[in-house]
Amino acid sequence: MDENKQTVDSSAIVVRVLKYDGAEHRTWRARIVKHVGPLIVLDAVFAEEIQHDLLGTISSGTISEEYYWLDRWYNVFRFSDPDRKRSRFYCNVTQPPTLNDSVLSYVDLDIDVLVESNFSYQILDLEDFEAYRYPEAVKQRAREALDEVVTLVETRSFPFNE
Repeated sequence: MDENKQTVDSSAIVVRVLKYDGAEHRTWRARIVKHVGPLIVLDAVFAEEIQHDLLGTISSGTISEEYYWLDRWYNVFRFSDPDRKRSRFYCNVTQPPTLNDSVLSYVDLDIDVLVESNFSYQILDLEDFEAYRYPEAVKQRAREALDEVVTLVETRSFPFNE
């Protein structure tokens, strides 16, 4: 695919999150908004209210704009109210995703970054990451991905500049 050409595919897909041991952690439906080179942007809407351990209550109607790169060890979610006036970001350190047919899958490596609308941020679940026996090469890539996410936030680089 020409990396400069933007393709829009409004087809529905399933996002599938796995733990490192291969166990399915969660799934949801989303719509492909853009696929340019390694970048895939999805839109999803929470159909029902969700209680999240770290985010608290996610109201039904909340919009999740999701940024995945097929060659990066993280993804970025932008959660917005239905009117898109307020938003915050939630970043997952992961192994690079795969897109097969209508399923986008990735392995979650436990480290998360919560970014508020004023761009203050917190690194979450680092102790869970350190406690798990990931191979050293995976740990190194995950730490590099965390550094990259923090740099993107601090410099207001894409997708934190939208």
